[in-house]
Amino acid sequence: MTDVGRHPRIKLYVLSEVKEVKGSVGNFKVKILKKARYVDEKECTACGDCAVVCPVVRPDAFNYGLSSRKAIYSPFPQAVPSAYVINVSECLGHNPAVCAKCVEACKKGCISFHMSDEEITETVGTIVVATGMETYDPTEMDEYGYTRFENVLTSLEFERLVNAGGPTKGEVLRPTDRKKPKSIGFIQCVGSRSAGKGSSHCSNVCCMNTIKSTLVLKEHYPDMDVKVFYIDIRAFGKGFEDLYKRSRRLGVHYLRGLPGTVEENPDHGLRVAVENTALGKIEFFDLDMLVLAVGLNPSDSTRTLQEMLGLQLTSDGFFLEAHPKLQPVDAATRGVFYAGCAEGPKDIKESVTQASAAAARAIRLMHKGEILTDPITSEIIAEKCKSCGKCAEVCPYNAITVDVKKKTPALVNTAACAGCGTCAAECAFDAILMNHFTDRQILDQVNALLIEKPEEKILAFACNWCSYAGADYAGVSRCQYPPNVRLIRTMCSGRVDEKFIWDGFLKGAPVILVSGCHIGDCHYIDANKWTEKRIEKVHKKMAKLGIRQERLQLEWISAAEGTRFSAVMHGLEALRKGVTAGEISETIRILMAS
Repeated sequence: MTDVGRHPRIKLYVLSEVKEVKGSVGNFKVKILKKARYVDEKECTACGDCAVVCPVVRPDAFNYGLSSRKAIYSPFPQAVPSAYVINVSECLGHNPAVCAKCVEACKKGCISFHMSDEEITETVGTIVVATGMETYDPTEMDEYGYTRFENVLTSLEFERLVNAGGPTKGEVLRPTDRKKPKSIGFIQCVGSRSAGKGSSHCSNVCCMNTIKSTLVLKEHYPDMDVKVFYIDIRAFGKGFEDLYKRSRRLGVHYLRGLPGTVEENPDHGLRVAVENTALGKIEFFDLDMLVLAVGLNPSDSTRTLQEMLGLQLTSDGFFLEAHPKLQPVDAATRGVFYAGCAEGPKDIKESVTQASAAAARAIRLMHKGEILTDPITSEIIAEKCKSCGKCAEVCPYNAITVDVKKKTPALVNTAACAGCGTCAAECAFDAILMNHFTDRQILDQVNALLIEKPEEKILAFACNWCSYAGADYAGVSRCQYPPNVRLIRTMCSGRVDEKFIWDGFLKGAPVILVSGCHIGDCHYIDANKWTEKRIEKVHKKMAKLGIRQERLQLEWISAAEGTRFSAVMHGLEALRKGVTAGEISETIRILMAS
């Protein structure tokens, strides 16, 4: 971080947050709120004279409340910039001044209560999202006594306790009596791999962090009794298994089973009841301290940034990459990349590797000086546009802007448009032309495929990235499916307009399929959710017209699901055989009449 602060071509904004992001790749406009620190960071030498005279004492968040700080303080050792900051909500000398002792103590005159928050706008070409993560708060899992017993700590609190720069200078002491504990227990998977409290995902680093802590304890206190209660140890990295074996050789006891209850003894020790699954019985252990290996959760800012940048989230709440194998650091929004724990729990080595990859991807995009875009983009027909704003609402990339009040035609940012076609399908006035996938082109394909013996064919609209690729994979895998399936490729299932479906039925199609990526895995962020809503609307209209809803099917098929594609087509063929010629004729008559 020191190197970052000194680099002449890096602007570092501390005590700042991103308030708004507009634009697209190559031309992002980022609005930043830089909060006032009330200390001139260029003049401050971090001498500490101001903190000495400050009368306000508060728990130190960096040491997780195990030590205290003043209202004017340095956030953490080696902080960049090396300057103090005032927490105005705690300071006594801010409006009205009733203290101001720090101002008197500062010989260089660095402190000013007249500073105010500053709003800054930066224009950038690419964005790297490296929001990190948050640790699980174990207060809801009170069966371990975290809120009731002082000698129950989280793994991060224990990290500060054993750190040489921590509140005890690296000496392990019990919080209750400041004595060295004779026995310490570690409980794994607190808040992770849990279907109830906490999260279902594995936090990746907890096992090895505990193993590292046991090695530190055994190296400094060989006689200390150390126990680890676990579900299973996941030591999958380079050299990790060796560290695990070394920990066991040093005398650390690993017990397969998580504690059920924790009670406090009169001497503030802890009595832990554990079901030892290896022996199949309940065991009780008396410990001086207990450490909870808490899991990792997405950063608090994840949801806000997701809305700003039009990103996707996994079911665990972390950011979803564009492709897990081919684009592991790319976001679905072009020009945005991920690094570190923003995309999922990682250790330091993995974080550094992904950060290097994200930097390389950003450089690769920017060094040309100009960006080439695919021609598959939407185009507004100004004379037809009614400025209703529906296109802007459904666009997953925020590539369309509409001034509804001024009733000016919508505008498409072609650099941001990814060509999903959802806007064209939702436009009620046919005011959007989807280049290379126009309404005329698709309707002509429907007409050509159903011009002869339509009652014997299955009409299928397939998403280019998943279901169409799934059909291709079915063929490569030699999966048999009915030869009467007629596929129409669209870039996204969101491109399938209602009129394509009605035209298919009007041309005599007995069964129509709309297929695309699974919900949450859409190549265009969440465009397929509009497909789902559109099909529901068509189903309701079919019910009112007396047309069987089963004749229009919606299926989610991924590129790797060739077998599923085959099974779906066999099911549709069975359904097609149940549609009589009379039913098809009646459908055509109803549609022509309506």
